[in-house]
Amino acid sequence: MSKIIASAAIRGAYKIVENAEKKWQEAMDKWGANEPVGFPNTAYFLPIIYGILGEKVEKLGDMEPILKRCRSLLPPPVKELHPLPYLAPALDAGMATFFAEECIEAIRYLEDPNFYVLGEDVTDDNIWLGAADDVIMRKRGVEFVDGTAPGFAAILGAAPSPEIAKNIAEELQRKNLYVFMASEYNGERFAEQLVEAGVQIGWGTRLVSFGPDVSATVFAMGFATRAAMSFGGLEPGDFRKILIYNKDRIFAFALPLGYVTDEWYANAAGAINWGFPVIADTPIPEVLPTGICTYEHVVSNVPHDEIVGRAIEVRGLKVTVAEVPIPVSYGPAFEGERVRGEDIYLECGGGRTPMVEWVTSKRMDEVEDGKVEVIGPDLSEVEAGSQLPLAIVVEVAGREFEEDYEPILERQIHHLINYAQGAMHIGQRDIAWLRVGKGAVEKGFKLEHIGTLLHAKLHQDFGRIFDKLQVKLYTEEDKVNEIVEKARAVYAERDARIEGMTDETTDIYYSCTLCQSFAPSHVCVVSPERTGLCGSYNWMDCKASFEINPTGPNQPVEKGETLDAKLGQWKGVNDFVFQASRGKIDHYNFYSIVYDPMTTCGCCECIAAILPMCNGVMTVNREFTEMTPCGMKFTTLAGTIGGGISTPGFVGHGKYNICQRKFLIGDGGLLRMVWMPKMLKEEIAERLKARAEEMGVPNLPDMIADETVGTTEEEILPFLEEKGHPALTMDPIIG
Repeated sequence: MSKIIASAAIRGAYKIVENAEKKWQEAMDKWGANEPVGFPNTAYFLPIIYGILGEKVEKLGDMEPILKRCRSLLPPPVKELHPLPYLAPALDAGMATFFAEECIEAIRYLEDPNFYVLGEDVTDDNIWLGAADDVIMRKRGVEFVDGTAPGFAAILGAAPSPEIAKNIAEELQRKNLYVFMASEYNGERFAEQLVEAGVQIGWGTRLVSFGPDVSATVFAMGFATRAAMSFGGLEPGDFRKILIYNKDRIFAFALPLGYVTDEWYANAAGAINWGFPVIADTPIPEVLPTGICTYEHVVSNVPHDEIVGRAIEVRGLKVTVAEVPIPVSYGPAFEGERVRGEDIYLECGGGRTPMVEWVTSKRMDEVEDGKVEVIGPDLSEVEAGSQLPLAIVVEVAGREFEEDYEPILERQIHHLINYAQGAMHIGQRDIAWLRVGKGAVEKGFKLEHIGTLLHAKLHQDFGRIFDKLQVKLYTEEDKVNEIVEKARAVYAERDARIEGMTDETTDIYYSCTLCQSFAPSHVCVVSPERTGLCGSYNWMDCKASFEINPTGPNQPVEKGETLDAKLGQWKGVNDFVFQASRGKIDHYNFYSIVYDPMTTCGCCECIAAILPMCNGVMTVNREFTEMTPCGMKFTTLAGTIGGGISTPGFVGHGKYNICQRKFLIGDGGLLRMVWMPKMLKEEIAERLKARAEEMGVPNLPDMIADETVGTTEEEILPFLEEKGHPALTMDPIIG
């Protein structure tokens, strides 16, 4: 390693450790050793310290041995004549830097709990998001597993101008990368430059403004470390495997923009431990030999219009981006973008006007591939602030296409439109809602481009199951209303067909092993009446996925001989699970939480748990961050059972699954449900009501307690008794 870089990194580490020691002593004098510290809503404590050292920092006093460890890691300053290579001591200095910076940021949370914004969105008054909580981690972290987000760029400092900052950020977004931002250069910060340039920042657009100081860099490294533990199934303290996981799986790199200070060098040395190279825009010394990183460690003096491409090359990241021929930027990074207020050029649906989306199959001779028609006014023919009715009709034809695939393609419309910068889409079917921003229209975006992007992306992602696709967009109200009626009739037929499917009458189920990369023994088997626990896959989705990719994660599973009809166990499923789990799991039950329940991975939407005192079960969704009656928060539950094991008394499941007829039917079914968060109850209210009426207990939703009643069994039991909840008179759930 360059002597100049090593010297600067070690100097910077000394400064940061000394700062941490000073802040810690001041905090100790003010609050004492027993004062709780940590990052909000996480089960990972201070994640770098927890992941690398296996040490839980829960109180101020717990920082003392960590800071002593930092001191022990600091190598002596590099001398003029030094007989040893510089890489190892510089890496140690980088690791000490991150330990110290986590202590600094934890003390900042103690000193000013409102310094950072909680949640995913910035506010008008505060753009600094701080440490990601476990809800964000599980929601966003899985994207690094399934490839939706191949990696992230950690940017320190600021670009020469807001316009250059915007160009760099948007190019990173087009590559589907997250952008993590910290520190300042010449009094400017990259995140502030984006705001000045009119760019929306926050987790939703993948432009994450962690903090104003260089110490906020640890939030990016902590995110990567938690990914290894949460999704890689690695144990805290197993630093070697955690670092290798990040090198091989989390394709990240650092982009220091501006003069590289000693503190920046120290953070860069720390990042190299994780296999993340440094690509700078200034002429600093380079470290070109490979070793810790896949390729070069430090590359410098890269022009701003080339820096993203060079960084991707150096990191060894393979990014596949479809070139969608529309006049605005396009990619998943824009999915969370919002179009509001004065920015709205056109609005369709959302209760303002009729809007419907419908995918329908046609004969081969009825479809001209790539044809896009707009029947009625287009964007260029209306004024800013206008409202129009809209029907998006996608007509497909193919020798291998089946009607069952129509809803699969239809559900893609939502996110594919959202991928267009300046377009906001919410909902589906006949309750869709579209907004197009003025900025998109200024760049030449028209309604016809919706057809263009749907044609391009559906061909790219699903082209195996159809041959031709054309799109018609209607903006004349009479025609839109006519299509709404036709589509609603088809929707009703689809729902009846799917709802009418039962596990008993279906011989083929489907596997999903997508999450085995982070829960090696987990095998999800999806049946018509037990959707995937992530909430993303039902039986029909898996069938379509198999048709599209026969060697993919969704494979047909012959259920075979029924071994236990009540609990839901079949010989063919057991054989598949044993093989797919590499011999780790030889059986599980679909319909039970008590007896050998299905394995759970870290992606589950909800986790159910037995409440023995109430003779029932509770469930909690991942968005709910508070305590639950089983004595654990969602994050603790997920960390306990989410590694691909079968855990009697606990099971992961999807939200939709709650109201399916087979939900925990082996233990009494939905009548056992005694508690769930209010937000979840409201989200599934209509289906819950319908299922309760079907079971002959129409007031069941009112009998289910939530956090407004209590968060312990002792608190909710009187409520259940008062309401006469059926679980209290059922056979003992544990017998």
